[in-house]
Parts: sequence; structure tokens; C-alpha cells
Amino acid sequence: MVASLEGWLRCPVILTEYPDQRFTLAENEVQVWRVFEGQQTFPLERLQAILSLEERERAAKFRFETDRDRFILARGLLRVLLSYYTGQAAADLCFRYGEFGKPELEPPAVCFNVSHSPGLILYAVTRDRAVGIDVESIRTDFPDLEIAQKFFAPQEFAMLRQLPPEMRCLAFFWGWTCKEAYIKATGKGLSLPLNQFTVSLLPTEPAQLLSTVGDSPDRWLLQALNLGENYAGALAVEGRDSQVKLLELCI
Repeated sequence: MVASLEGWLRCPVILTEYPDQRFTLAENEVQVWRVFEGQQTFPLERLQAILSLEERERAAKFRFETDRDRFILARGLLRVLLSYYTGQAAADLCFRYGEFGKPELEPPAVCFNVSHSPGLILYAVTRDRAVGIDVESIRTDFPDLEIAQKFFAPQEFAMLRQLPPEMRCLAFFWGWTCKEAYIKATGKGLSLPLNQFTVSLLPTEPAQLLSTVGDSPDRWLLQALNLGENYAGALAVEGRDSQVKLLELCI
């Protein structure tokens, strides 16, 4: 993807009761973190121990062990990461949930969002700006046209139909992650139908919110993320002046 950010800066963190350093954010900065599953040195048991009772109960409800472990890892690392921004102990952080389930810190020291796909987790952190992030594993056997016809805007579906199959697959996941990042940023989730707004689909062009119902596209920055050929990822953040910094979580 030529229209994506590259260059991830590796940054180590330590699981400790109170971090001895703080991560800082410029007013218009968005820090995007990635972590590859299976590379962490923190045992899951240590991460599970810092979860709240409600989070541990949610983890226990997963039917499959892999899904449960993925939730513990993603939520535990979120707590560790946010502790470096707030200075609070990871286990002491409290979350509240918006009308459609988007988590926020209580009190709201920073804004954040999380997405994970098998093998990879993304976190986005910023100050006083609505933010959403999404990552998807690219599957060449996915029924992209069928899904796009059902959920995408008509003009997006028409554009996909015109593309050759090898480009259509990438364009679909490109568009899907942009759409998911945007609805997560708004806090509305899937209560905002995906066919009520349009995004750019061609991976060789900059990500862009083209039109939307009840909102102004000019309020939002969409940014593709270079995650390798097996993944598509996108960031949506309120404020076209936002500056994106890419970081890799080393734990």
C-alpha cells in the first residue's frame, strides 16, 4: 500500500505496579501501538491478575481457550499501556462504557481504542479526540462482493465490482477497516449502518471519508496502516491536523 504509514518505533514496557516513566502526547498527536501475539514475555497469569472482576468474568465466558487468552492478553496489555500514560497502577484503572459499548477511562485521562485480529493487536491513544482503530486478517477466500453488496454503500459496491479479483480483495479489506475505524471513533459502532457513509477504496490512494449522513467528513482523518501483506488496518481520528506516530510494544 503506497498510501499508508510505515516505520514502527520499538518501545519496551515493563509490567510493574507503578511505571517509573510516563508516555506523553502532544495535543494533536495520536500514538498507534502494535503488538504481535506470542511475543510477549508477560505470562497470561500476570496479565489476568491485573484485570477487574468484571473483565475476568467476561474472559471466563469465552467458549474457546484461544479466544479467552486473546481477550486476557489484549485487555491486560491495554491496562499496562494506559498505566504508562496515567501513572496509575494497571490494576487500579477504571473503565466506563458509552451507550454503544465503547470503553473509556474513568476519569478520562486519555482517549483510546483497541482492535485485534489473530496474531496482532493494535492500540490507538490520543488526547481529547475521538479515535477508532481496526485491523483485519486479509483472506483471499472471503466472499467480498457478497458482503459488500449487503453492507457497503451502493457506490462502493459498484467500484469493487469494477476491480480485478486480485485488487478487489485488498480494496475490500482496505474499505472495511476504514469503515470499522470510523464507526468505532464515533462511538456508535454498528448502530451506524455501514451503507450510510462512503470511504475511498483503492489501496493506492489516500484513505478518506468521502461522505456521511449527519456528520462532516472534514472533521475526520482516516489513515491506512502498513501492517504487512497479511493484514489491513486503519485509523480514524477527529481532527484533520492529527499527527500519527507508530510504535511497537515490546514486552
